[in-house]
Amino acid sequence: MAGTGERDYVLGTHREEIERLGLQHRVWRPHMLECWRRAGITVGSKVLDVGAGPGYATVDLAEIVGPTGEVHAAERSGNFLQHAREACATRGLSHVHFHEQDLMAGPLDVQGMDAAWCRWVASFVSDPAKLVATVAQALRPGGAALFHEYLDYRTWRLAPPCPPLEAFVSEVMASWRASGGEPDVALSLPTLLEGAGLAVTHLAPKVFVIPPGDFIWQWPSAFVETNLQRLLDLGRVDEAWVATVRTALRAAAADPRTLMITPMVLEIVAEKRN
Repeated sequence: MAGTGERDYVLGTHREEIERLGLQHRVWRPHMLECWRRAGITVGSKVLDVGAGPGYATVDLAEIVGPTGEVHAAERSGNFLQHAREACATRGLSHVHFHEQDLMAGPLDVQGMDAAWCRWVASFVSDPAKLVATVAQALRPGGAALFHEYLDYRTWRLAPPCPPLEAFVSEVMASWRASGGEPDVALSLPTLLEGAGLAVTHLAPKVFVIPPGDFIWQWPSAFVETNLQRLLDLGRVDEAWVATVRTALRAAAADPRTLMITPMVLEIVAEKRN
């Protein structure tokens, strides 16, 4: 994410959000690791973690590349970076370099990277093209840019259909766009990457279809709870609306026949041309 302070983060940087991001990371970690493997991230690699947040991916990257490699974690939130620093220090990961910087403020002082990892960052920044240019500038020729970004947020539905959840998704998307972001940013990323001198080499949609008993259900469920309060605080909805959504989701979660389809993510791997 990018901005100038903690308060303009769409979802906040408080302890509860750090915990939710940890849950989110655990859900997506297998897919992230496979993406990294596909792109050749290995021992000795130099990798930029773009919009590193609390550092969950930063730690994984540092453990993979080892002390002969480098990880550069770029993040504007001091709260998040403090959490990342502590996590790396606890594990003795001294080859991680932290950059507290607004990604929209200018280029990073990082060059010659073998890869750059960017997950749910482009959808929150005010200028995705500038973000892509920052990533391209940091890579060496032949280096890989890796993205996980939302492609079609409205795929987030329940089966059987649940109108209150669909209304919630619509409100989340509207509030997201009102803050200057774009939930379906992956629709434009391949073109932006090509324009910045990167050749797209891999594209794959990622979506889960899960019953309430699946571990992954916790990820969207936690997001709903966080954002019901956020939408209420923004004045976009009232208490009765929140209660309707919460009641409908609890009823769905109590029925083992329910299926949740999660928001579609696009995995992108692009290589910097010489």
